[in-house]
Amino acid sequence: MTETIRYSNSQIALHWAVAVLVVGQYLFNEPIAQAWNAAANGLPVSFSPLILAHVGGGVLILALVIWRLVLKSQRAAPPPPDNEPALLKLAGQLAHWSLYGLLAAMSISGMAAWFGGLDAAAAAHSLLKVLLIALIGLHVLAVIFHHLILKSPILKRII
Repeated sequence: MTETIRYSNSQIALHWAVAVLVVGQYLFNEPIAQAWNAAANGLPVSFSPLILAHVGGGVLILALVIWRLVLKSQRAAPPPPDNEPALLKLAGQLAHWSLYGLLAAMSISGMAAWFGGLDAAAAAHSLLKVLLIALIGLHVLAVIFHHLILKSPILKRII
């Protein structure tokens, strides 16, 4: 059995911190959606800690994604398994860069909508939300496929 090359501890911590924050954003988005709709209809928006948590969570996700990208530039990701087909290697790279891009775009569009009152940003945020869910689902399925079918050590690198 070959040795598994892991991500650094900081890369692993950032990965899971972003994952937990993203789950929280989806689970607790109703208060901010209600606040957005109220503001769009000219109604007052009262303070809610869940609204603050959603806005703060989005800002924090963006900061952590930027930090992750800085780390990525300093410490490359572990190489794919030797026997992985070139198409899977390419798909993995595209998926990871797409995740970074979508996470950043979600944060930026959310801030532009909330702080700038931009309807187009809110519409983009809603569309990106669906794309991000789909890509996260694909990411999880790919990990399961690698672990159970290909028997590759991909999962061990990030745990």
